[in-house]
Amino acid sequence: MLSTISGTPRSQFSSISLRPGLPLKLASSFAFCRCHNFCVGLVVHWKLTMAQPASLTRIGLAGLAVMGQNLALNIAEKGFPISVYNRTASKVDETVERAKQEGNLPVYGYHDPKFFVQSIQKPRVIIMLVKAGAPVDQTIKTLSAHLEKGDCIIDGGNEWYENTERREKAMSELGLLYLGMGVSGGEEGARHGPSLMPGGSFEAYKYIEDILLKVAAQVPDSGPCVTYIGKGGSGNFVKMIHNGIEYGDMQLIAEAYDVLKSVGKLSNEELQSAFSEWNKGELLSFLIEITADIFGIKDDKGEGHLVDKVLDKTGMKGTGKWTVQQAAELSIAAPTIEASLDARFLSGLKEERVEASKVFKSSGFDEILSDQHVDKKQLIDDVRKALYAAKICSYAQGMNLIRAKSIEKGWDLKLGELARIWKGGCIIRAIFLDRIKKAYDRNPNLANLLVDPEFAKEIVDRQSAWRRVVCLAINYGTSTPGMAASLAYFDTYRRERVPANLVQAQRDYFGAHTYERIDMEGSFHTEWFKLAKQSRT
Repeated sequence: MLSTISGTPRSQFSSISLRPGLPLKLASSFAFCRCHNFCVGLVVHWKLTMAQPASLTRIGLAGLAVMGQNLALNIAEKGFPISVYNRTASKVDETVERAKQEGNLPVYGYHDPKFFVQSIQKPRVIIMLVKAGAPVDQTIKTLSAHLEKGDCIIDGGNEWYENTERREKAMSELGLLYLGMGVSGGEEGARHGPSLMPGGSFEAYKYIEDILLKVAAQVPDSGPCVTYIGKGGSGNFVKMIHNGIEYGDMQLIAEAYDVLKSVGKLSNEELQSAFSEWNKGELLSFLIEITADIFGIKDDKGEGHLVDKVLDKTGMKGTGKWTVQQAAELSIAAPTIEASLDARFLSGLKEERVEASKVFKSSGFDEILSDQHVDKKQLIDDVRKALYAAKICSYAQGMNLIRAKSIEKGWDLKLGELARIWKGGCIIRAIFLDRIKKAYDRNPNLANLLVDPEFAKEIVDRQSAWRRVVCLAINYGTSTPGMAASLAYFDTYRRERVPANLVQAQRDYFGAHTYERIDMEGSFHTEWFKLAKQSRT
């Protein structure tokens, strides 16, 4: 606004009131003089930036980074008019322009949160896709100021499940409904069909069930990749564990690549061929597919393949760390996922690793400890089998985490149904998820995927190749922490007796922690130190 017009103080002017929701951008302002009741200095340029809906929209979405934009376009493409809002107005304009270019989709943009909220039919449903933590709380504060009792907010980000439960309680006190919804599939999934994991208010879920069923990925033999997960923060928790499994999956694939490249000396062309072939069988999955694609991409800024120019330093956003923390709190073994997290930590020490390499090379200790020829065909087949067996262990650990938390919180989560909605849309989608679903359908109380008769047979059939790969990697000095941790998990779980008896004896020796016996009931303590002293004399 102008501070003065023809000498009249700014306080005597007010901007024109626009009809709520009118999506217009003013290049300059209307100004009216209250004291003289006439219009002065009127210079107005209207720029129509977006169409106005003929009626209220079905749903709203706040947060228009790429994931938010793509999900909004997906919703609109499925026939649901949607209002969109972002704190940065240019993102709103960008989304509306994309909707126009991608088929004149019914996407309507708003720069003002009040008008945004008022443009949505009641009971209003608004999906947020903003960064986890404080930005979520700020967005809720902005939106809830204009919402009414019975309206609903859905957080579609990767949020810590306890934050979701806190917010659901706070929203309930205001008469608002709240859902925490995991969204998996990345940018492409959001646009064309993600896997959706909504948890929280069942009433809120029913508000938008019709939308989610159409927006989610569609799998021909099992339907839309969405289901009501359960109460509280269950949706966010399940998505978090999904991401933890994803960490393990990606690490195992990276180790397979390293063994084939460093030990087998496979070229990128040979790697692409191997992974493409794997993607036709038991390892058929999104991650194997994109890995094959990566090996075929040439560097557009230089010679050779792009994968060889990518810095060996893996980023992360926190869900893998949360998964490992939950494993510790729930006392659930998750060594494959833990190994994948440690591998990311070590990858981040790039400068230290460069210096360490120099130190050991100067002592004649090369990175690869052997140049002995290996049979490539045999190695490719062995690594395929090892990868599949280790992958089963990673999923088994993730499912056990979900079950343990479900029991603790009373969520009553259905593991077979979770496997079903992960079959399409999400990052860990894989053909063998259908077999995981069937395993839990056969036995909902299955203690571990490893003891399902079908999976048990597959692991037994592949364990020799699995051991060969881990041993070969050790002898060549190539680390396979995920495969080795998975193998140790399998070998420990399958044994009736493990050396924990010695550890417990040690605990009783130095800390009087007591122990149980295998031949009689009760709790026992032995004065080990006194007996040891007597035996020495």
